Amino acid sequence: MNKLYIGNVSAEASEEDFETIFEQWKIPHSGPFLVKTGYAFVDCPDEKAAMKAIDVLSGKVELHGKVLEVEHSVPKRQRSCKLQIRNIPPHMQWEVLDSMLAQYGTVEGCEQVNTDTETAVVNVRYAAKDQTRLAMEKLNGYMMENYALKVSYIPDETAAEGPEGPSAGGRRGFNARGPPRAGSPGLGARPKVQSDIPLRMLVPTQFVGAIIGKEGATIRNITKRTHSKIDIHRKENAGAAEKPITIHSTPDGCSNACRTIMEIMQKEALDTKFTEEIPLKILAHNNFVGRLIGKEGRNLKKIEQDTGTKITISPLQDLTLYNPERTITVKGSIEACSRAEEEVMKKVRESYESDMAAMNLQSNLIPGLNLNALGLFPSGAPGMGPSMSNVPPPGAHGGCSSFGGPPESETVHLFIPALAVGAIIGKQGQHIKQLSHFAGASIKIAPAEGMDAKQRMVIIVGPPEAQFKAQCRIFSKLKEENFFGPKEEVKLEAHIKVPSFAAGRVIGKGGKTVNELQNLTCAEVVVPRDQTPDENDQVIVKISGHFFACQLAQRKIQEILAQVRRQQQPKPAPGAQPPLPRRK
Repeated sequence: MNKLYIGNVSAEASEEDFETIFEQWKIPHSGPFLVKTGYAFVDCPDEKAAMKAIDVLSGKVELHGKVLEVEHSVPKRQRSCKLQIRNIPPHMQWEVLDSMLAQYGTVEGCEQVNTDTETAVVNVRYAAKDQTRLAMEKLNGYMMENYALKVSYIPDETAAEGPEGPSAGGRRGFNARGPPRAGSPGLGARPKVQSDIPLRMLVPTQFVGAIIGKEGATIRNITKRTHSKIDIHRKENAGAAEKPITIHSTPDGCSNACRTIMEIMQKEALDTKFTEEIPLKILAHNNFVGRLIGKEGRNLKKIEQDTGTKITISPLQDLTLYNPERTITVKGSIEACSRAEEEVMKKVRESYESDMAAMNLQSNLIPGLNLNALGLFPSGAPGMGPSMSNVPPPGAHGGCSSFGGPPESETVHLFIPALAVGAIIGKQGQHIKQLSHFAGASIKIAPAEGMDAKQRMVIIVGPPEAQFKAQCRIFSKLKEENFFGPKEEVKLEAHIKVPSFAAGRVIGKGGKTVNELQNLTCAEVVVPRDQTPDENDQVIVKISGHFFACQLAQRKIQEILAQVRRQQQPKPAPGAQPPLPRRK
């Protein structure tokens, strides 16, 4: 598996060019380069050298104006059921990866490959060739948390070990995983794709022990029987009377697990002579609750009538940026509550799917966008930790190199009505502090430029996802506080600074790029002419429009700047130590 295929090769490329590149990056090779029209092959002495060549060169090194693509060379007869997936986010949870892989077929084995890169690499074996081909088509280039996955075939002759071989111990490298969960279903055990929306419940703290059972036996039995993953957040809200539980499964699996948990609590109540009623409490994100209630409460009334339950929802005043969930309390028999849970979550999932469909276009057009950044999804949704408002740990969005790794910090100047400053800051600065913490961004309001200034500048500093969160909340706050009419769309102006030498790339020949940007994003994009660059040799690009238009334009401009930066990378002199592609 040490033979490499090099694609996107210029017609001018020669064997000597490849010798120079491999020498500069200190990548050993054990044979001559076989250069063809548009591609080339080379043998590496071992797997480590082959992986280094792929990680260091593929998509990053240019030769005669073309960026090389490097991957394992696999003869067609061996393109069977085994893939290698590279550039997986380093803090990715195994459950999320498992769920994603299971969408394309039955996974018979999945093992992590040890590499020197900060991103993770796994070898995956599917049960059938057509499943492998589908996974290859769908996952190659797929964006996960600002990382573009890279998928290639690997020779199937190396897959003899299967899932019983080294894969059993190969998973430990993912930070968030820890020891394998006892009793969790195997990769191929899911009967169908799990729902994107987990079921979130609140249970009285005194029943948590009974739900877990002796040495975890009860919870393992529930997960096994219902094909679900269940997280009991015991450490959240220390001393609180209730604890949240997150259930990841199919809708049926979630409902079965919920019913089993209700039955366990009722039995424990009888055994401990607990006489108070134990209602079912479901947590749902506020964005979905309006549609659950329905116009004049019709949807909720219908669920109550159809299931014979009494349903109440916690007030809006209980919401904070840290807790965007409402508590839906359902009273009735276990049978009735179980039916109500099915209907409530059906509505919630429909709302989620509707929102996802509405945003699908934008998410495809915004490179690296993680839609969880919207703050739209319930805590525990795929790709997120148990608490939705968790800020990444220190260093998670730290420095960045030009070749990938954690995203670079960006600065955006967003202009809001001067009268809205008080609403954004909040009482004693509480709102802006919460917003900054929630988004993981620095947010400051610049002093007014003169007494009659109608606008104030908000300075937002943070990586793309933090920008998305912060700006989304500011747009929403202005709408909520009625600074725009009920039928009026919130439109704001944002400024980003670009190096003066890159302004021409944003404009394009004869204004072609900027016109395409405006047509694509529906935002107004202006690079004012005759600007004097500032002390950092930067000029301003002005972007005006509604939230998604602004975001789309910002991301597209950042994409252009990233290309410019890549092309500005100094090429290492022959024999010199090349700069490392990633910070370790």
